[in-house]
Amino acid sequence: MSSTEWQEQKREEVFEGTLKSLENRRRKDPQYTLQSAQSELDHFYIQDGNNWLGRGELGDLVMSATIAAYEHFIFEWRSEANPARPSDISMTDGQAKENPNGH
Repeated sequence: MSSTEWQEQKREEVFEGTLKSLENRRRKDPQYTLQSAQSELDHFYIQDGNNWLGRGELGDLVMSATIAAYEHFIFEWRSEANPARPSDISMTDGQAKENPNGH
């Protein structure tokens, strides 16, 4: 195993596990809303920025993959709710925004 192969494996494991967990929660919990997911993501952004003690390489990798999974999940959910063309939606600061000009 190369020195970076374990990182890719871990990133994929965390991303897929987080995404699966979010999808299950959405399907099983009627109280779980898009706003709930966004609030959790906002918390992760704050937690990521508060790295004053240092998480180390593995902790940073896990945080990055978790945030990426939340961003993907929220983007997909918003895309379902607003079936605009994919080019009409962009990610800004981790939040999907609809482009009013369609560009």
